[in-house]
Amino acid sequence: MPTRRHLIALCAASAFAPGLLSRAARGDTWPDRPVHMIVPIAAGGPTDTNARILAEQLSKIWGQQVVVDNKGGAGTNIGNEFVARSEPDGYTILYGTSSLASNGALYRSLSYSPTNDLAPVSLVAKFPFFMFVPNSSPANTVAEFVAAAKAHPGKLIMGSPGTGSGPHLAELLFMQMANIQMTHAPYRGAAPAFIDLIPGRIDCYFGSGELLTYSRSGQVRVLATTGAKRSPAAPDIPTVAESGIAGYVVNSWQSVFAPAKTPLEIVHKINAGVVAALAEPAIIDQLAHTAYTADSSSPDELRKFLKADTDKWSAIIKTAGIKID
Repeated sequence: MPTRRHLIALCAASAFAPGLLSRAARGDTWPDRPVHMIVPIAAGGPTDTNARILAEQLSKIWGQQVVVDNKGGAGTNIGNEFVARSEPDGYTILYGTSSLASNGALYRSLSYSPTNDLAPVSLVAKFPFFMFVPNSSPANTVAEFVAAAKAHPGKLIMGSPGTGSGPHLAELLFMQMANIQMTHAPYRGAAPAFIDLIPGRIDCYFGSGELLTYSRSGQVRVLATTGAKRSPAAPDIPTVAESGIAGYVVNSWQSVFAPAKTPLEIVHKINAGVVAALAEPAIIDQLAHTAYTADSSSPDELRKFLKADTDKWSAIIKTAGIKID
């Protein structure tokens, strides 16, 4: 039974910090209603697919529906900022992409801070990209593609799911290291970009392994992977480095974040759910089929990972002299 002194202390806490007890109560009962997972990219692409795989598993673990909401545009900044400005109660979370590591350097000004306004929860997956070209392309190898680009500087069009996205940065580094020029065509997600790649309206696209289904069915051609080594999901596809661009390696990632100031108890509950979901053999296999490696982490590990990746891409972007208003 609480003592008189204990009761006085609780009353004092509620008087001087009225949100303290209610926040603790919310943490004790979370989640008691649906959780919204914001995907900052248009529906239908690989990022959206993986978010839905995770959301379905989290719904089972938490006993509450995890609803995926797509808020694409502005290089993922619309969705990122939406979460950053959301109530820090654990009911709005972000399915983040590697753009969180690059947008600070790319944009002249951001109305949110990826490091200050978002709370790291857990990594979800790491993965390489694959270099796709339409079947109408004369290039059957990376070397042939580079030769075509050099013969027609600025004429070939590279698509991406948005300026500053992982594929865009992979393409940017490819152009730098191959010493070629191409025209960038940003889209509002991978799906619309790939729709234009198939008939040859754009000349190349660096996309994730989920898109290998299109090369396996003969709708497009895949020339290489950006990973340090060949992917188990496509062992016959050479790396960009072994195809003539020595030293070229790009791996990307996806992760979960919450609004800053989300109570640590809730952050840890979300983290525990993500870690449990990614330990499921069926989820691991499903991701591996499309060259994703399930890779959960602690919040602190994700914080350190984000800083290291931010430093890496900031240097590349600075060298390229790219700035977006």
